[in-house]
This record gives sequence, structure tokens and C-alpha cells, in this order.
Amino acid sequence: MNLKYSFEKYVYLSRWMDYWYQVKEILFLHPRKILEVGIGNKVVCNYLKSEGVDVITFDVDEKLKPDVNGSVKSMPFEDSSFDVVLCAEVLEHLPFDDFEKALKELKRVSGRYVVLSLPHFGPAVKISLKIPFVKEIKLAFKVYFPIVHKFNGEHYWEIGKKGYPLSKIREILKNHFKIKKEFVPFESQYHRFYILEK
Repeated sequence: MNLKYSFEKYVYLSRWMDYWYQVKEILFLHPRKILEVGIGNKVVCNYLKSEGVDVITFDVDEKLKPDVNGSVKSMPFEDSSFDVVLCAEVLEHLPFDDFEKALKELKRVSGRYVVLSLPHFGPAVKISLKIPFVKEIKLAFKVYFPIVHKFNGEHYWEIGKKGYPLSKIREILKNHFKIKKEFVPFESQYHRFYILEK
């Protein structure tokens, strides 16, 4: 196991919720074949395979032993090769100038859908109310708290930081896709999910 993705360093509680939402959204789309871009510790691809989904893994880091090694900016696949492309917590690892180039490649190799998640910086207020015999009420919202992003060796940018407002990211996505669904999981307020359609 790559130490970067070890349980102690990488798999905190909210990340399990991210995995759950990735799997849920993909299975809801009923794909036969998907591409997972950025495989991390392989939790998602392994679970999807156990559900009978044909998963091809793709990563820039050959030490992770993906099925195919390369850059998301130029992928060695035919157009529309996959029913769904999953790209979770990957694009922030590229300079922002490469964001649209990567989106174009994700769109090109997808037959119809791209499931995308990106980091969304900022504190969150979460309220959960549970009354006996009534469905739990959950409410959460991000507090706008713009600071300048400093490259930390991993992320070049994050939604919500100066220069990367949510409105700008949405506009770029809309230039390439129809945003079918957008949400921040209640349990994991740091990640914003998009279900994108060609």
C-alpha cells in the first residue's frame, strides 16, 4: 500500500462518506463500464467491481498500479469509451490553467456522464434535528471565507478561495456540460460533487 493513502494518513471519517456518495451516484446511473481517474487507495473501484461494474482505473502515478497510466490532460482512450467517468479529488492537483483542458478530456472519453468532486474551502455550519417518529432534519451551509490559496505541494487551487469563487467554477463547467446535479454532502462539507452530462 502506498503510504500516502494509508488508513492512518488518508482515510478519515468524512472520506468514507465521500466514497459512499461516489459509489451511490455511479450506481444510480447504471453504467456497464466506467473509468476511474485518480484511484487513490482503490476503495471505490473495488466496491464497484464487486457490484458487477466493469472499472478501468487511470492514474498519473504508476506506483499505484492503475490499469492505464497517464495524464488526465491527454488520455489514451477512444471518444465515448465509458458510460461514466469518475474524477474525484483530482483536478485541484493541476494548475488552474489546465482545468478546462482536463474537463474536455473527461467529456471526450465519456459516453454520457462525468461524476466529479472538487474541494470547496470554507467553514460550514451544520444543524441536525432529530425528533422521535419524525425524519431527521439536516441543514448545512458554507460560510464564505475567501483567503489566498498557497500551493501546499498537493492542491493548486480550491473552490471558495480568492480567484476561485463557486460562480466561476460553475460557469466553466456549464461551458462544457449540463450540470445534472450539484451538492455538498452533509457529512463531508469539504467536497462539492457534480453529476455532469454531455
